[in-house]
Amino acid sequence: MSTAEAVRLGSGAGYAGDRIEPAVELSRDAGLDYLVFECLGERTVALAEERRRRGDPGYNPLLVDRFDAVLENCARNDITIVTNMGAADPDAAAERTVALAADAGLDGLRVGSVAGSNVADRFDALDGTTFDGEPTEAYRDRTLAAHAYLGADPIRNALDADADIVLTGRVADSSLFLAPLLHEFDWEFPHDTSSSLVGQGIAAGHLLECAGQVTGGYYADPGRADVEDLAHLGFPVGEVTPDGDVTITKLPETGGEVTVETCTQQLFYEIHDPSEYLVPDGAVDFTEVTLTDAGPDAVAVAGAVAAPRPDTLKVSLGYDAGYRGVGELSYAGPNARGRAELAGDVVRERLDVRGVDPADLRVDLVGVDSLHGDVGDTDPYETRLRVAARDDDRETVAAVAQEVETLYTNGPAGGGGARTDVESVVGIVSTLVDRATVSPSVSVTEVER
Repeated sequence: MSTAEAVRLGSGAGYAGDRIEPAVELSRDAGLDYLVFECLGERTVALAEERRRRGDPGYNPLLVDRFDAVLENCARNDITIVTNMGAADPDAAAERTVALAADAGLDGLRVGSVAGSNVADRFDALDGTTFDGEPTEAYRDRTLAAHAYLGADPIRNALDADADIVLTGRVADSSLFLAPLLHEFDWEFPHDTSSSLVGQGIAAGHLLECAGQVTGGYYADPGRADVEDLAHLGFPVGEVTPDGDVTITKLPETGGEVTVETCTQQLFYEIHDPSEYLVPDGAVDFTEVTLTDAGPDAVAVAGAVAAPRPDTLKVSLGYDAGYRGVGELSYAGPNARGRAELAGDVVRERLDVRGVDPADLRVDLVGVDSLHGDVGDTDPYETRLRVAARDDDRETVAAVAQEVETLYTNGPAGGGGARTDVESVVGIVSTLVDRATVSPSVSVTEVER
């Protein structure tokens, strides 16, 4: 159990391809106890599983670059790293990390891995219905990956075993931040009552998990919500006390800002029911949360309360959704919309002539109707035709993309900047699995040259 007055948690990444420089700044200058890299989205782990099946590494492609940039700083400053960059293969990620640390001369560093999120071999244990109300059985033969969202417990176990780096697969984002607090402060999960400590820890993790979003990246709107120096956006730091007091802040010399407004936007990010935010570590009530200005780039967070953990875990099921073909062409100048609309009509008619009938087809004018439907009689000076098709047959979607490209010389006038793309599609549905059927494993390896 920590005797520190507060634990400092830095957010080094908010998604798989995030910037690396802010994490370097945090590891060097922020006086952190923990540096957390959150690098898994809903689809990311399924794509990682695809790479692993092809014989490529199933962990985050930027793992080496990130660790090359921060490992020595973290070792020098006694900073523990927690990350889900293990993706579909945390054990292989740990093995690669051990090699990197050995090459850097970091003897004695202890690297832990948390595996066990993959439940594809327990398909019959999954709930029979997806969150969309469809039978789970419909995806059995198309499943590429099925990973349950683990909680903070196995990460805490790795930290209790003196791991200096912990690499996980699929865990809840907030669990990456909660686990160090459980380890440092010996907090316990509520069983029959609620817990403000665990609730505050989850709230801290939720605010920190997307890195630059809470320091102004998700808030910036020029002329309405101006944020300074986005090109050098600093990533956030959370200070948490043993009593559950939480402050969100950042390094003072970095770009962006931490305000009540930026934290409010992030607090409601991906929240369906503020009174019952369900994660593996509890059901959190955010309705009484207060955010208070605590100084320059500092916001105090209070009032989050966690009810006991749910008996089920969410499972993200990635499946083969066929192929997508996309063709794009730009039109500019007077009557740009009219020419683009005609181009879309030509593509539809050409597909009918050729007997090409994809399962799904979208014809959009980017800047006119692609996001919110037809916004009325607007006359933009430029727009981009985007025709996208999805089908289980690759040749069908390729034919759609090719028809857009032929508009180059077959009219209407002035089309330019053609781009076509055909790719396989990984779909995502969600379901549940009984917590008791999921058994995470933890291993820790000491670096030796």
